Amino acid sequence: MISNPPPSLSNQILRLTTSVRDPRRFRVRIGTSSSSSPPPSPAYSTVLSCSSSMKFEGVSEEMKKMVSSANLDQAPERRRIREAFKDVQLEIDHYLFKAQYAELKITESYEINSRGLKIFTKSWLPVNCTIKALVCFCHGYGDTCTFFFEGIAKKLASSGFGVYAMDYPGFGLSDGLHGYITSFDTVVDDVIEHYSNIKEKPEYQGVPSFLFGQSMGGAVALKIHFKKPHNWDGAILVAPMCKMSEDIVPPWPLLQILIAIAWILPEQKLVPQKDLADLAFRESRKREQCSFNVIAYKDKPRLNTALELFQTTKEIEEQLKDVSLPLLILHGEKDTVTDPSSSKTLFDKASSSDKKFMLYKDSYHSLLEGEPDHVISQVFNDITNWLIDHSSKKSLQ
Repeated sequence: MISNPPPSLSNQILRLTTSVRDPRRFRVRIGTSSSSSPPPSPAYSTVLSCSSSMKFEGVSEEMKKMVSSANLDQAPERRRIREAFKDVQLEIDHYLFKAQYAELKITESYEINSRGLKIFTKSWLPVNCTIKALVCFCHGYGDTCTFFFEGIAKKLASSGFGVYAMDYPGFGLSDGLHGYITSFDTVVDDVIEHYSNIKEKPEYQGVPSFLFGQSMGGAVALKIHFKKPHNWDGAILVAPMCKMSEDIVPPWPLLQILIAIAWILPEQKLVPQKDLADLAFRESRKREQCSFNVIAYKDKPRLNTALELFQTTKEIEEQLKDVSLPLLILHGEKDTVTDPSSSKTLFDKASSSDKKFMLYKDSYHSLLEGEPDHVISQVFNDITNWLIDHSSKKSLQ
C-alpha cells in the first residue's frame, strides 16, 4: 500500500454519485473538487461522529481557537488538547456528570503493547466494597473512553463493579493515525491483550468478567468472543454494529472500485459520510454537547477503515450462531445508525441459552448519552441489574 501518495493524488478526491435503491445507476469520478460539483452522497456510512460545528458554552475564545486549529492526526496533539479540556468536559450539564457517585479510585496510564504502541488505559474501582465483577469496555467508532464514558464508568463502579477501558490504536489518546484502522482483527487482538493482562492479575482470580461494547465496540466485543469463546462470563451490547443496513451499503460494482482504490489511498478520507449526530442523539441539548468530545474523530472515514468495518460486519453476520455467552442486547427502536433489526437477528440466532434483548421505544442510537434523562436512567438500571444478577450467578457456581 502507498501510505503517503504523491501530492497530485493527495489533492484528488473521490466524487461519488449513486442511487442505493437502484444499483444500476452509479457514477464514479476521480478529479479535483470544484465549488460547482454536487456533494458526494452520504449514503454508505454507518459510522458515528458528532457534529463538527463547535458549540462550546462557557469556553474561552483561546480554547476554542486551540481546538479549531489543532491537527489531531497524531496522538501527541490529541493528548495536548484533551489535557486542556478534561476539566471542562466534566462540568457540562449532562445527566452522566450530574449524578452522585461513591468514592472511587480512578487511574489513567499509558502502556506499551506488544506492537510497540503506547495505549491509553483507564480504570474506575470502588473503594469501600468488594468488586462484584470486572466490566471491560469497548468504545465505538471515532470515540474515546475519556468523555461520556467517564460518567458511565463512575456509575457502574459506584454499583460495585471494577471498570476498565482503553482507547484503540488510532483513536482517543492512543498512538496511531487518527481514525485509521489497518486491520479490524489487529484492533481486536490489541484489546484482547490488554484485558487479558488485567484479568490475569492475582486479585481478580475467580472474579466474573464481562464485556461491554457500544456501537462498533459491540463488534469488537463479539470478535473477542469468537477468538476467546470461553474467557468471558457475558457481554452487554448497546446498539451493536452487527450488520450494515441494506440502504447504506454501496452497490456491488462501486464497492469493488472502493476496494481497489484502498490499495492506493488507504489512509485518505474519501468515504462520504452524513453528520450522524442528529440521528444518534434524540435530545438537541445533548447533541450539542458532543462538541466537548474534542478528541473524537469527526472527519470523513478513511477508506481502509470504512472497508474494514464493512468486512467485519459481513463476518459477524455469518457467525451469529456461534455467540454462546450470556448476552444482554439493548437497542433504540428508532436507531438509524445501527439497525435494531440486526440486534434482533443476533438475539434470535445466538446459540446462548441465556440471552435478553431490550428495545427502547422511540429511542435513538446513543442510549446512554443522547436520550432524555429518565431513559438514560432506565437503561442504566437495566444494565446494572443484569450485571448484578449474572455476577451473583457466577459467584454461586
